[in-house]
Amino acid sequence: MGRVRNFVWACALIFPMPQFAVAANALDRCEARTFQDGDYVLPYRLLKPKSIDANEKYPLVIFLHGAGERGDDNEKQLIHGMNDFASDEVMAKYPAFVIAPQCPRGEAWGGIPRLAKTETPAGQLTIELSAVLKATEALRKEFPIDDNRIYITGLSMGGYGTWDALAKRPELFAAAAPICGGGDPASAPTMKNVPIWAFHGADDPTVPVERSREMIEALKAAGGEPKYTEYPGVAHNSWSQTYSNPELYAWLFAQRKK
Repeated sequence: MGRVRNFVWACALIFPMPQFAVAANALDRCEARTFQDGDYVLPYRLLKPKSIDANEKYPLVIFLHGAGERGDDNEKQLIHGMNDFASDEVMAKYPAFVIAPQCPRGEAWGGIPRLAKTETPAGQLTIELSAVLKATEALRKEFPIDDNRIYITGLSMGGYGTWDALAKRPELFAAAAPICGGGDPASAPTMKNVPIWAFHGADDPTVPVERSREMIEALKAAGGEPKYTEYPGVAHNSWSQTYSNPELYAWLFAQRKK
């Protein structure tokens, strides 16, 4: 038995286990693009409706990936969640633009300084998230996008980025869906009027579930009416069952700025 175990370990070293692969739907359907913001170049993928009617206006979703998908290949950010947005079912029922930017290694979208080597002054957006919002503004000029239906969602580090964007640019968003992230409860009054549906695994060892709970409580105390789903027995990966849930899309795309 010991020889078998040693052989398995040796094989694992020589032939490492495959990493998560980008699903074909997202990779094939999301156009590779970049956005230049001064000296900073933001790589991003853009999912477009299958057909675009110039006389129609379409929603736009900002999707923020987690820490594990950072880099510069402009592909890894599609690993989690984006295949759901790019599915036949979602694209047919909810034609929309989805921007999936990629954060560089060693940096973060915002709201979680320990992941970023570059310090961001208090109250300001990170360089990366600022570029995302500027890229969004450029897309609004390029395509027929409904300014009253701009949404933001993200997982883990992207969940923190979602809360941070809400805190600093609440007027931009018609709704938000932060997943296993956290924010500053003191910012709740600034975003209390934005429809928010947060998600978290009750047994998350990476981002404590208290981070979502305290944001929800702060929003309620400020007069907001957020939705919150907590998954019993679920660890950090609370995004798979969230992005595969048809109710999320029905709720998200029904929201409009008043």
